[in-house]
Amino acid sequence: MSLGNDKVPAGTAAWEGRTHPKTICMFDVDGTLSAARQSAKPEMIQLLQDLRKECVIAFVGGSDLAKIEEQLAGNTSTKAIHAFDYGFAENGLTAYKMGQELASQSFIGHIGEEEYKKLARFILHYIADLDTPVKRGTFIEFRNGMINVSPIGRNASTQERNDFEAWDKQSGCRAKFVEVLKKEFAHLSFTYSIGGQISFDVFPTGWDKTYSLNHIAEEGFEEIHFFGDKTYKGGNDYEIFSDERTIGHTVTSPEDTARILKELFFTKK
Repeated sequence: MSLGNDKVPAGTAAWEGRTHPKTICMFDVDGTLSAARQSAKPEMIQLLQDLRKECVIAFVGGSDLAKIEEQLAGNTSTKAIHAFDYGFAENGLTAYKMGQELASQSFIGHIGEEEYKKLARFILHYIADLDTPVKRGTFIEFRNGMINVSPIGRNASTQERNDFEAWDKQSGCRAKFVEVLKKEFAHLSFTYSIGGQISFDVFPTGWDKTYSLNHIAEEGFEEIHFFGDKTYKGGNDYEIFSDERTIGHTVTSPEDTARILKELFFTKK
């Protein structure tokens, strides 16, 4: 089995030179490495650099690569796909290994244009009738491997996102929306995953974050740790967190992630 040392960026220890070369740590982004839609703090960036000397590291985000890069670049000029051994955007449907792009999948290619138009029309009509605290722009964000649906729109400000999140916890807006879509589009076999503060993802069943595990299946890892905050059923970390191939860690914040990492990899030194 491969331990994937091809094209290791300069200055990065080859996998066999790390303390735990057959261990990989995989991280959700929002709420795990950074606050929701915010940049990771310098101390987290440094901790990840230190962790990369110990084991192989990967990010597994639901967002597209551009958004993840914004969050994980920190104040450095290093791209996230080079700062991590593996980069999995859109649950791994867009994937990188050592900065090199791997094969990808297409949402529109999977369901077809006609079914997508029916889905988009239904979603937009439903949102138009919702009495949400505010309405902004970008209610459907089309991504390579999924769509992201936001009842208030992804253009909402940070304060508007915080307000909606609090309102959603009381109203159950996103959960109810998902149940309606499940009934209306049962024939398409979608998975609906609530994540972040203001939205949920829609993708073909099997294209959740466990999809990223396909990319590392032949690498010979003996331990696969996954860290995420939305690990409850219906959350976008649930499937990979509960997968028998992974050792799941539920975190409450980036600071909690750091605490667990230090306990696992650094306290015994």
